[in-house]
Amino acid sequence: MNLLTKDPNVDKLSLSNPVHFLALGFGSGLAAKAPGTFGTLAAVPVYLLMMSLSLHWYLAITLVSVIAGFYICDRASKDMGVHDHGAIVWDEVAGFMITMIAAPIGVVWLVIGFALFRFFDILKPWPIKWLDAKVHGGFGIMIDDVLAGVFAFLCLQGIVYLVG
Repeated sequence: MNLLTKDPNVDKLSLSNPVHFLALGFGSGLAAKAPGTFGTLAAVPVYLLMMSLSLHWYLAITLVSVIAGFYICDRASKDMGVHDHGAIVWDEVAGFMITMIAAPIGVVWLVIGFALFRFFDILKPWPIKWLDAKVHGGFGIMIDDVLAGVFAFLCLQGIVYLVG
């Protein structure tokens, strides 16, 4: 299964296992370089499928994705024997979904949201970096990206307000 990476820990996961498939961001987490960015790219089609939903349904699906992510990331991490392995990118998928809550529809907004989420996910300003270091398990894997998504959401909505 380890087609893209050369990491033996990834061999412990299987794309045929639904939990592993989601944890690996539909396989995007297997990228040898920048799996978090590829995980966020994998979230784009998810967003495109959801963008025309009512806010109520968008929020409900996003909430389910975050809550399920605690289990998905925890299970994959335990199956690999490595906490927060780079190949586990469901947290990026959920974080990007948060970023894009109530975003205007359009390529420009998609690109801005993507860039803002990656910025906060990579830079990890306080308290994201602190949470990333101190909180473990599935919740720990998810919480830094959830918060990066919230920061990116707030910035994106601020830009929408300023432009509109």
